[in-house]
Amino acid sequence: MAQVPGEVDNMEGLPAPNNNNPAAHWESPDRGWEREQLAASTAAASLFECSRIKALADEREAVQKKTFTKWVNSHLARVGCHIGDLYVDLRDGFVLTRLLEVLSGEQLPRPTRGRMRIHSLENVDKALQFLKEQRVHLENVGSHDIVDGNHRLTLGLVWTIILRFQVTLGWPLPSPARVGLRKAYPEVNIQNFTTSWRDGLAFNALIHRHRPDLVDFSKLTKSNANYNLQRAFRTAEQHLGLARLLDPEDVNMEAPDEKSIITYVVSFYHYFSKMKALAVEGKRIGKVLDQVLEVGKIIERYEELAAELLAWIHRTVGLISNQKFANSLSGVQQQLQAFTAYCTLEKPVKFQEKGNLEVLLFSIQSKLRACNRRLFVPREGCGIWDIDKAWGELEKAEHEREAALRAELIRQEKLELLAQRFDHKVAMRESWLNENQRLVSQDNFGYELPAVEAAMKKHEAIEADIAAYEERVQGVAELAQALAAEGYYDIRRVAAQRDSVLRQWALLTGLVGARRTRLEQNLALQKVFQEMVYMVDWMEEMQVPGGGTDAGGVPGGRETWTLKELTESWRW
Repeated sequence: MAQVPGEVDNMEGLPAPNNNNPAAHWESPDRGWEREQLAASTAAASLFECSRIKALADEREAVQKKTFTKWVNSHLARVGCHIGDLYVDLRDGFVLTRLLEVLSGEQLPRPTRGRMRIHSLENVDKALQFLKEQRVHLENVGSHDIVDGNHRLTLGLVWTIILRFQVTLGWPLPSPARVGLRKAYPEVNIQNFTTSWRDGLAFNALIHRHRPDLVDFSKLTKSNANYNLQRAFRTAEQHLGLARLLDPEDVNMEAPDEKSIITYVVSFYHYFSKMKALAVEGKRIGKVLDQVLEVGKIIERYEELAAELLAWIHRTVGLISNQKFANSLSGVQQQLQAFTAYCTLEKPVKFQEKGNLEVLLFSIQSKLRACNRRLFVPREGCGIWDIDKAWGELEKAEHEREAALRAELIRQEKLELLAQRFDHKVAMRESWLNENQRLVSQDNFGYELPAVEAAMKKHEAIEADIAAYEERVQGVAELAQALAAEGYYDIRRVAAQRDSVLRQWALLTGLVGARRTRLEQNLALQKVFQEMVYMVDWMEEMQVPGGGTDAGGVPGGRETWTLKELTESWRW
């Protein structure tokens, strides 16, 4: 999927630095440090908030699992069944079938025997089909979800069953007497099915209202919540025969689970409603439930949450659809990390909100249907179908974002490898060029013809090596061109290194040419000297005593001639 807010070139949501503001260069270092500290604190607080939200969600899921497991066991006990793990024991479909038979009083199709996955899928599908026949709306729940032990959908299925067979069918018409409870117990202020029950007074008030002999309500205080809860739960279990669906720590917490408390409170209602002598008191419980879940407020809350969720989805789709990525490997890696953080931290919270909206709408429709009132139709654009459609667009944008990010990551990794290859070749070429420049800068050709001729041959070999090396030098230029064509972020450095190599290459070829010129001149001079030596030797052989000229034409007048004189005479 794909990341979201706060990016898109900057996925953490922090504004990009304004390098065009001249005043920023003159800003006090202390103020800049304070801003950095503030930004770091804000990021840490945001991460803590996300972690806290996830921890609370995990706590609520654990409480739901425990409560629903006990609720299921309380009904399965009628047929001698028991489960240990809600997620595991519902997978094969046998327990689910027995539970629906107990709750509905009807006979379901006989489960298929066998332990293979296909048998489990068939059994669960039979149970789900029965629920559909009972006009129970199953949103995005398939048999494979239950067989695979999907936590969220398994809890959702059990909650749907509770709503259908315990809450919806058990609630009376909206005429309960919540006012009587509030007048009798002014310290009990029930506003919701979460925090209003934390201190335990509400549970004790329910019991005391119908069985005052079981609870001494005057001795209870708000400050001793665990004691109040423990006493109410133990009394309900021992004297009313109600299964203990909750423990004190499940209620006395920061954010108690609404579904678990509703499930337990409704069990009180069913108990009291079945007592003929206390029929009026049973209606009072219904009045409390009707007051807390008053339809108008629930509808208002639904529309508010739906509008907020849709606004977040549309805003997120807009941010994710912008596929401008950082032009560096580290930048793209940071964007991918930010996208992953969005998928694992931010989106799951919104997905949970989406599921809560579905439950809320189902609860609204169930209450309205139970009261024989017209079903609620969300305003245009705020229906569950609108949210599902927008969510589908979000997941499509996430998929495209992730695919584009990973493609860009692969491209940047290839570019980085190409840049490393370029740097390696530049280092090798510069080392070779420097060594050969030093070599051709030396003119120790020797002082004799054979030495100079050997130097010439060595120089020709050097020239051949250098000519063969030209292709490697051009390879550096080609790599630089490839990096430029792919938009490499550090192309200026690459171009500078390429130009440096080409300059050194031009310098080397110039040095080689100049050295050949000097070498050729030296070789020609040595050949002249060699000819002179041959001539001098010949003249020495032709020297004769006396003052005349011998047969070879050597001038006379002196008995001997020096080598220098003979040479000069030969020259003239």
